[in-house]
Amino acid sequence: MGEVSNRDTEQQGEVILVDKRSEGRIWVITLNRPHRMNSLGDNLGGLLSDTLAAYRDDKQARVAIITGAGTKAFCAGADLLEAAAMGEAKKNGVESPVKGMGPLDFMNMAENMNLWKPTIAAINGYAIAGGFMLAMNCDIRIMAENAKVGIGETRWNMPGAMWMAPLCRQMPQGCALELTMWGDTQYTAERCYQIGWAQAVVPKEELLDKALEYADRMLDMGPRSVRNNKEMVYRGAYMDPLESQRWGSALEQNLRGMTDTVEGLAAFAEKRRPVFRDE
Repeated sequence: MGEVSNRDTEQQGEVILVDKRSEGRIWVITLNRPHRMNSLGDNLGGLLSDTLAAYRDDKQARVAIITGAGTKAFCAGADLLEAAAMGEAKKNGVESPVKGMGPLDFMNMAENMNLWKPTIAAINGYAIAGGFMLAMNCDIRIMAENAKVGIGETRWNMPGAMWMAPLCRQMPQGCALELTMWGDTQYTAERCYQIGWAQAVVPKEELLDKALEYADRMLDMGPRSVRNNKEMVYRGAYMDPLESQRWGSALEQNLRGMTDTVEGLAAFAEKRRPVFRDE
């Protein structure tokens, strides 16, 4: 597991917990509404967007893990009780008694937020609808054995098509259509692993340890090179091959003259763990 000295836990409106580990290089971001299956109410979506922006802009931060409080749910999507209350308030022309989701800047997280640092979804339970969307927008997904996913928008005639596009790059088309069109479909963690949507499935008590293992490994990687590769994989999915080659070539000019590039080669020659500073 990653070295966990200098841990610093912050609260964002109490519905988001941020545990900074390994001298602030690893962020564990926890959705903290377990009484509502960590659904996107109480401005949880807006606070998560703010937290991810802070992670993006923090020069010390290298990798983020997103998970949910408790063992029942990662995130159940929109808080439908809040949505109903907001709809009723609007119909009656009065101020809403609840906050709602808040802005969901993490929709198409990489391109929309210009977030090229790595993100890991540690899916501890149900990831449904907007919760599935959040997990889908992370770079890799680690699932507890008890976790399940689904996209129930069609069951309730709710919008969702606006965020479905990345799914066709993450799983076979038939699976994507089964999940999105048949809204009562749920996939187990094992099924997600079989189709390549999840990168690991572990017992629920080992979930955070496994995510931290991935995060600790990331600390050995050159941060600028990591961002380059993430950006190229995301953008390359919809670029012409020759255009993507030119884009990647131009992108990697930012590695020239970096202290980290010298350090990486020295660490290889000296057979030691590199010490990268993103400079």
